[in-house]
Amino acid sequence: MKQDILICGAGIVGLATALALARRQQPVTVLAPAPAMTAAPAGQFHPRVYAISAASQRFLARLGIWDALPAQRIAPVQAMEIHGDAEGQVDLNAWQAAQSELAWIVEAAEIERVLAQAARLSGIPWIQDRCVGYKNGTILTQAGATLSAGLIVGADGAASPLRTAAGLPHRATPYDAIGLVTHLDAGRAHLDTAIQWFAGNGVLALLPLPDSARGPQVSMVWSLRRAQAQALLDLAPEVQASRLQAELARATQGRLGELRMNIGLHGFPLTLELGDMTGPGIALVGDAAHRIHPLAGQGLNLGLGDAEALAQAVADREPYRAAGDERVLRRYQRRRAEPVLAMVLATDGLYRLFGSPAATVSWARNAGMRLVNALPGLKRQIIAGAAGQ
Repeated sequence: MKQDILICGAGIVGLATALALARRQQPVTVLAPAPAMTAAPAGQFHPRVYAISAASQRFLARLGIWDALPAQRIAPVQAMEIHGDAEGQVDLNAWQAAQSELAWIVEAAEIERVLAQAARLSGIPWIQDRCVGYKNGTILTQAGATLSAGLIVGADGAASPLRTAAGLPHRATPYDAIGLVTHLDAGRAHLDTAIQWFAGNGVLALLPLPDSARGPQVSMVWSLRRAQAQALLDLAPEVQASRLQAELARATQGRLGELRMNIGLHGFPLTLELGDMTGPGIALVGDAAHRIHPLAGQGLNLGLGDAEALAQAVADREPYRAAGDERVLRRYQRRRAEPVLAMVLATDGLYRLFGSPAATVSWARNAGMRLVNALPGLKRQIIAGAAGQ
């Protein structure tokens, strides 16, 4: 069966790509099992949350998605507090860049649910199957069907079967770290502030969430050395909760009071992944194209940037070019090369800088943080860069 544009994958980036293309009058079909579209129970939050930048928020708004998200499940980030491993600290506030928010914390499941509903309402054709292979311009599906398209978009995740089967160059460098995620009841109000600690064994971030019936809560993302993280994951639940509470008390120095888990602890390995974002008749978006360290919370924002850039490159092509034309795909890759590389250099560089145990390096990085904190103009530039401006 021949399609015009076929999207393999129905995660956030895949659905955003499909909607962005459909909004530009491009015939597109989604190939993926349908995600669940039921709303989460009140007071229960999905363990995976994302920090949505201003640029991503505007993109989702243009797709008609942002206002469909339940406002009571979104937490604005109006300030950031970043601690070094000594006396270094950087404080960023939205007002410093004349913004109302620095970012918004939103559950992954809620974004997926609203995107899937929008795709259905937009009449985007949906094949409930999955890509398991690719050969000579043809997709092979789990159900045994063969599909071809003028442009095939790989939005099928970090393990992308399409990327692998098509033989697109891709390099994965594992960090010796695991990302631990959970939600925590906090003893003190977070005041819409995201707080981050850099230490020799990893990076801890506490992201604001809407208050629950129990009081303030935050989402934890803690990238720890693999051995230390795995030791926590292997503990029995009651011991795990107690151990994590003690580790958090040491790491945060009681900044948000007592912190207690209110959902289970989850872990995922951290890797740096990069490669070609295009091949003959193929474009990759999101995790299929690249993965970065989560310390800046920019992974999804990069993927949404891919979705917007690809839709724009396809819609703006000359009438005589097909969607998968080599020149169209080169334009897409060029548009994404600089922002992806800049984010890779920033996140990987920070990870390695704060991972160095050398005393001179420790002094320099904390002195640098104090200098940044004293320069309002530089802080405005940092805020603008994080917002995608």
